[in-house]
Amino acid sequence: MMFNNDTEAVDALRVKHDELLREIQKVIYGQDEIIKQVLISIFSKGHCLLIGVPGLAKTLLVNTIAQVLGLHYKRIQFTPDLMPSDIIGTEILDKDRAFKFVKGPLFANIILADEINRTPPKTQAALLEAMQEKSITSAGTSYKLDEPFFVLATQNPIEQEGTYPLPEAQLDRFMFSIWLDYPAHEDEMTIVKNTTSDYHNEAMNIISAEEILHFQELIKRVPINDNVLRYAVTLAAKTRPGTKHAPDITNKYLKWGAGPRASQFLVLGAKTHAALHGKYSPDIEDVEAVATAILRHRIIKNYKAEADGIGVDDIIAQLMK
Repeated sequence: MMFNNDTEAVDALRVKHDELLREIQKVIYGQDEIIKQVLISIFSKGHCLLIGVPGLAKTLLVNTIAQVLGLHYKRIQFTPDLMPSDIIGTEILDKDRAFKFVKGPLFANIILADEINRTPPKTQAALLEAMQEKSITSAGTSYKLDEPFFVLATQNPIEQEGTYPLPEAQLDRFMFSIWLDYPAHEDEMTIVKNTTSDYHNEAMNIISAEEILHFQELIKRVPINDNVLRYAVTLAAKTRPGTKHAPDITNKYLKWGAGPRASQFLVLGAKTHAALHGKYSPDIEDVEAVATAILRHRIIKNYKAEADGIGVDDIIAQLMK
């Protein structure tokens, strides 16, 4: 990929993004906002947590995105008996009586970690290392994972028996927490019509792994004005109760706020959102476009917010005013 300058590269990224969107929409109906957020997080080098009831095509969504991105895809069903070696791989004794490492399913570009809250903390921690370090350790040896590497984990919000809620440190590793809602009535009509007939539409590969890596580096070079940077950092600081930036609503309803990683993701997300919409530098609207999905899993409400029926999204909306 050769561009004369970064402006040309941003133009090319916007065109690619529109192509990707059209191709994914051939298979996935009525989830446009979700698709856009997943694409933003891929180009920002982030990971996504998808929260939604069963049957909302979470697996199909990830499968389709992997197809159009031309990436190696693996699905891991997380269960209470899943061990770290089941996902990272294990040492075996080969026919020459020498130890050989057999790679687990984490050695792929896109990982769908299905029902991540069903597996014990030990296995969640193994995934955490892969997400953060882009490498895994087995028997004292480190193995680099292929780039790009992207984890899309799913959680079922209604079935809480026999689950292990993700610790805050691991939640913080996810760039976005995305809520999947039921499809609109007309979209559901299309879904049911197409899936109960012989209709078949397959997504085509639109972009290569090398192009994705190139665009991920491009996003880092996108310039950002100091006032937009200040807005992003201040917005994250506003979520921290008892600090000088905390407004009344934070001190009243929040027990814990977002850390510096939220500020980093707000800036990266705003840069990516701007670039995907053909802008060469983000503005405050770009920060606001990604803020809810970035902040909602990083702030913890107190008992008063629960008693008053105040949701996390409502608090974030107030902080952006």
